[in-house]
Amino acid sequence: MDSLRGKLLIAGANLFDPNFRRSILLIADHDDQGAVGVVLNRPAGVSVREAAPDLGDLVGPDEQLFVGGPVQPQAPVVMAEFEDPAQASLLAFGAVGFLTGQDPRTVGGLRRARVFAGYAGWGPGQLDQAMEQDSWLTEPAVPEVVFTPEPGRLWASILRRKGRDFQLMATLPFDPSSN
Repeated sequence: MDSLRGKLLIAGANLFDPNFRRSILLIADHDDQGAVGVVLNRPAGVSVREAAPDLGDLVGPDEQLFVGGPVQPQAPVVMAEFEDPAQASLLAFGAVGFLTGQDPRTVGGLRRARVFAGYAGWGPGQLDQAMEQDSWLTEPAVPEVVFTPEPGRLWASILRRKGRDFQLMATLPFDPSSN
């Protein structure tokens, strides 16, 4: 098993699970015990200030809350780019990581942050099995993608960047039966 930590998972065209259809995930951790990450391109339609007022100062005044995944959707998950990566509780790649088990308001040196409702998780071997079924494509994560100002366009833009073989997939309608 090769660890997918710090990789983006790009939902393949054959992935119809409503939790992950056309999603882009950042994998924060992946080992023989399982995997955990967050969906990057699902704004919740509510601001962080409205949903989690205590975390509003970590992000801009109108920053959206994101749906991080189907696991514990009522729990806030904070992802940030750190000036000092050692401040992250769980480092995904470079200076991007997560705050877990600590009050994010007490951590200094955040370049930028996003708040998610819940996260995506897989038990031992589950993500590896999904990868064998070609449910996901992978791409190295970079901060500009993780903190994109246009999350609604992320799935298609990453597929287009992957090259000609994936450009057609980027144009598929969300519901192929409506084609």
